[in-house]
Amino acid sequence: MRMRHPDGTTVHIAYCTNVHPAEDVDGLIAQVRRYGAGVREALAAERLGLGLWLPAPAARALAGSAAETKRLRAALDAAGCEVVTLNAFPYARFHAARVKHDVFAPDWTAPERLEYTLDCARVLARLMPDDAVRGSISTVPLGWREGWGPERTGLALANLDRLAGGLDGLASEEGRTIRVGLEPEPGCVVETTAGAVDHLGAAGPSGASRGSGGSGSGSRVGPRVGVCLDTCHLAVGFEEPAEALERVRGAGLPVVKLQASAAVEAPAPGEPGQRAALEAFAEDRFLHQVREGPAGGGGPGARDDLPEALGGADPLPGRDPWRVHFHVPVHRPPAAPLTGTGGHLSEVLRHAFGGAAPVTDHVEVETYTWSVLPERERPADDAGLVAGIAAEVAWTRDRLAALGLEEA
Repeated sequence: MRMRHPDGTTVHIAYCTNVHPAEDVDGLIAQVRRYGAGVREALAAERLGLGLWLPAPAARALAGSAAETKRLRAALDAAGCEVVTLNAFPYARFHAARVKHDVFAPDWTAPERLEYTLDCARVLARLMPDDAVRGSISTVPLGWREGWGPERTGLALANLDRLAGGLDGLASEEGRTIRVGLEPEPGCVVETTAGAVDHLGAAGPSGASRGSGGSGSGSRVGPRVGVCLDTCHLAVGFEEPAEALERVRGAGLPVVKLQASAAVEAPAPGEPGQRAALEAFAEDRFLHQVREGPAGGGGPGARDDLPEALGGADPLPGRDPWRVHFHVPVHRPPAAPLTGTGGHLSEVLRHAFGGAAPVTDHVEVETYTWSVLPERERPADDAGLVAGIAAEVAWTRDRLAALGLEEA
């Protein structure tokens, strides 16, 4: 789905397919036919954007075979779908019974992460519509913070330098511009927009080696490496939308993609009813970081997973609101007494697209947690999932339309 900003920029809207399990090319084609086509039909859209998640084995197979890539593109065309963005954050096995911290491995100190991301870039260059200005890829924000130090930062940034060189080479070879965005996430090395500026800004982090980015504003590893802003993560970190966007833009970092997503919020987590409702979101597959809102100017309390915040050896006090890294459908907040951060998402969209020019031209709806929502809130079957995803895309489209964008 495409919209046009008043300044003439084409803004692509997609939904992220990491909600669907698939580990090989046949699985990707099956999900395009079943879900991509279904969501497009539910929206009555001429064309639907998909933010494909390519597991590492599928990415390697596609990158090494022009025939396989053509087969996938043919399936996309037949389903009325197009791809300008990929999710390369999870490496593989994103729908295993237990993912948790495994989603951050391999991190950017590992050559496997670099090779996988370059595979994804090569595939994207071949899948993109001919009239697309550029492609985007989201990736791990360096890695999980535990055990991290200056030496690992240096290794990671050296790999990002190699990534930038590989993207430059790909642009020369394929004639397509692909940009990669680190996606700040609570608990990671790059946790917030301030962390993104610190690590990717031209000055570089203290103690890290300088790469090919040179001096001045912008990304220290060049214009093809920037940030992907996930609005659920921004909300969990209690980042104010206007300040977060200005921080990134002021540093000259490109916003290669915005992921439209919402978090769970408990306005009064100390109340028994809200606590019981939160316990229904404490599940075993994904990591659900929790932040307790600032009180009197103090910083937010932090726990790495919802069960730790609720109990464990050192639970959060629950005196101020909690925001939980649990992606909930953007069009539908959790059932009372909990709420969602849809208002925060709307503010991010307003500041990102309501001005003279958009801060990015790629928007991806990313609710990957439909299958682990509390039972009363999850879809009963494929038809329910298709309807839910379509409602999310429609909500996002309508919010952008209210800001003056028109369907293209």
